[in-house]
Amino acid sequence: MIETLTSREFLIAVLAAISAAAVVFTFGSSLIGKRELKGRIKRVAIERDKMRAEEMARLRGGTVQDARSIRRGTEAKSYMKNAVERFDLKKAFQDENTVDKLAMAGLRGQGELTKFLFQRFATPIVVFVLAAFYLLILAPGDRPAYINLVYAIGAGLVGAYLPILMLRNKTQKRQASVRRAWPDVLDLLLLCVESGMSMEHAFKRVAKEIGSQSAELAEELTLTMAELSFLEDRTRAYENLGRRTGLDGVRAVMTALIQADRYGTSVGQALRVMAEEGREARMMEAEKKAAALPPKLTVPLILFFLPVLFIVILSPAMIKVFSGSVASTVGGG
Repeated sequence: MIETLTSREFLIAVLAAISAAAVVFTFGSSLIGKRELKGRIKRVAIERDKMRAEEMARLRGGTVQDARSIRRGTEAKSYMKNAVERFDLKKAFQDENTVDKLAMAGLRGQGELTKFLFQRFATPIVVFVLAAFYLLILAPGDRPAYINLVYAIGAGLVGAYLPILMLRNKTQKRQASVRRAWPDVLDLLLLCVESGMSMEHAFKRVAKEIGSQSAELAEELTLTMAELSFLEDRTRAYENLGRRTGLDGVRAVMTALIQADRYGTSVGQALRVMAEEGREARMMEAEKKAAALPPKLTVPLILFFLPVLFIVILSPAMIKVFSGSVASTVGGG
């Protein structure tokens, strides 16, 4: 057996088998990856056509209120819907800006609205129950029971603002991502338009290119491209993009595109002007951050760098002083 395993022919056969398996695995994995990619692209196309057909049917039916995009959010649970309908939470918590605020955070559709309203209703109750259980049973302390109950009520009132704070935080993160990538989008849109592309194809191409930098902005551009392809009024698609992002820079560009489309002026010229303004705004923002850096470094410099610097400078002198005093004391003794 040892002679067989160490023979030249056997080693050549084993290496050949390993090479053949590696080649088969390499080509097989690439084919499987391409097949999966084609399947995902096909599913996305089917879903897009389905959403487009649903939106067109809804618009033709006349129910155009609160129509902010073609994308539907995930459906809410049945108990959430029942609570919203039974307690009439829309009248209590919803105003004319609620849908727009949810859209700025990337939450669209009736399901996301129902979830948000239910969270605003249930969060203070849950926080109050947990705080009361902790203060009255687990850690009552030496305080009277009514004082602990007052603290629990205060915690419940604070919990009423938790959904709003979470929504605001998510909106700010999404807007920061959109704001960071928007100047590059303007440059890419300008290149696409000047190369002869229509606005629909320009938005589609830019959304594909900008996805690695800002997935949120790529999503918004894809929605705008879909709205431009099936909405009768193109200005509404531009207005929806400005409303969903909630950024003044995006609104200004959309206003320029609306005016160019309405009055027949050059779209490329409008995009060129807005792209230059976007680059200048980004440079000013960078200069602002650079100017604010020295004051921000003052406190860390005082707390961390200066003590270490003093120790490094004064330690040799202190060692010499102490060693000299010790030597004089020993010599005198």
